[in-house]
Amino acid sequence: QVQLVESGGGLVQAGGSLRLSCAVSGTIFSANGMGWYRQAPGKQRELVASIRPGGSTNIADSVKGRFTISRDNAKNTVYLQMNSLKPEDTAVYYCRITWPVFGSWGQGTQVTVSS
Repeated sequence: QVQLVESGGGLVQAGGSLRLSCAVSGTIFSANGMGWYRQAPGKQRELVASIRPGGSTNIADSVKGRFTISRDNAKNTVYLQMNSLKPEDTAVYYCRITWPVFGSWGQGTQVTVSS
């Protein structure tokens, strides 16, 4: 059974930083592509960043230059470093296996950015 546990969310002032973690178990993590998504109130869930098994990344235009995705295969963990946070980054953030197949969602972690 694949499990994903997100952590690291919280309340931060605009301009601040947070690092989210997603611990993954029940799969060969190093062979999986991973993605970070977010869902703001009243909005659809959107892909923020993704990372392939080899380490190449894609970042959404809305967060490019501010967010970085990385992975530690030894710890079966994917990270999302978020800098220069804005109030519009407020959302629940989720991780998900994106390759070779889309997996289930974790429980999410709330990020709230105050102005």
